Amino acid sequence: MQAIVYTQYGSPDVLQLTEVPTPRPGEGEVLVKVHATGLNAADRLALSGKPFIVRLSMGGLRRAGEPVLGADVAGVVEAVGPGVSTFRPGDAVFGDLAEAGFGGLAEYVCAPEGHWVLKPAGVPFEQAAAVPLAAVTALQGLRDKGQLRAGQRVLVHGASGGVGTFAVQIAAALGGEVTAVCSSRNADMVRALGATHVIDYAREDFARNGQRYDLILAANGSRPIGDYRRALAPGGVYVVSGGSMTQIFQGILLGPVLSRFGDKRMGNLAASPNAQDLATVGEWLEKGTIRPVIDRYYPLAEAAEAFRYLEQEHARGKVIITV
Repeated sequence: MQAIVYTQYGSPDVLQLTEVPTPRPGEGEVLVKVHATGLNAADRLALSGKPFIVRLSMGGLRRAGEPVLGADVAGVVEAVGPGVSTFRPGDAVFGDLAEAGFGGLAEYVCAPEGHWVLKPAGVPFEQAAAVPLAAVTALQGLRDKGQLRAGQRVLVHGASGGVGTFAVQIAAALGGEVTAVCSSRNADMVRALGATHVIDYAREDFARNGQRYDLILAANGSRPIGDYRRALAPGGVYVVSGGSMTQIFQGILLGPVLSRFGDKRMGNLAASPNAQDLATVGEWLEKGTIRPVIDRYYPLAEAAEAFRYLEQEHARGKVIITV
C-alpha cells in the first residue's frame, strides 16, 4: 500500500510517499481502508518533534517511532481480527487514532476496535474525518472540564480553527452565549456557527474591554494566563486546549496554583479519545447540530503541501487528506 512516511523529525520536507506493507489485524483490531484523514496540531507536533517531550509520546528520541501520521480517519472496514464483535467488513467507520499509533496517512490502517465508531450514514467520509479529535476536544473542554451550563457566557479564543469552530457550535448547542475571538475575515463564519458576539483580536482586547465570562476556552492563540484570569467572572472557569506551547504550559503549571486563590478555576485540558463522546458528536453531525468547517482538501500524494499550509496558521477549520 502507499503511505506518507517520515523517519526523522523535521519540516514537511521529510515526508515521503512510499510503498509499505499493508497491515494485518491482530487480536481485537480492525483494518480500515482509508477514505479521508483530517490533520491536527498533534500531527504537526509529531512531525517536528518539538517540544522535546513530544518525542517521548511518539516512541523515539532521535527517529520517529510512529512513522505514519494521521489520527482522524474515516473509511470502510476491510477486515477484522479475532475477538472483534462490534464491526464487520463493509462497515463505514471513523475514529481518533491519536492513542493508537496514528497511521491515517495511508491507504489502510489498523487500530483496536475501541477507537472506531460507525460513521453516520448520511455524512461524507471527508466530513467525518474532520470531526474526531477536534470535536471531542471541544466537547470535553466545555462540558466536562468547563462544566458549561445553559445561559452562561462563553468566550472561545481561537474560534476559527479546528477545535474553535466546533467549540463555538457545541457551546451554542449546550445553551451558552458565545463570544468568539478571531480575525475580521472570519467574523461572518463564526456568527454563522452560532457566536452571538465576535471580537476582532486586531482591534479589541478581550482581557481589557470590561467584559467578563463564566467560561473561557483557549483553543488557539498565545496570551498570558493572567489575561484570561482577568476576563473571568467570579466563579468562572478557564480551560486551555491549544495554542502556543507557552500558553499550554502556563495552563498546566500555573493554572492549579492560581486556582488556589479566589474562586476562579484555571487549568489545561488533557483531551482523550472516547468512543462514546465520538458517537455523540457523530449524532450531532448527522442531525446538523454541528458541521465541520473544511478549508482545503489535498490528495495523499500532496500531504507535505498540506502540512506547509497548516504551518502558516491561517487555516479556517480543518484540512483534509483524501485517500
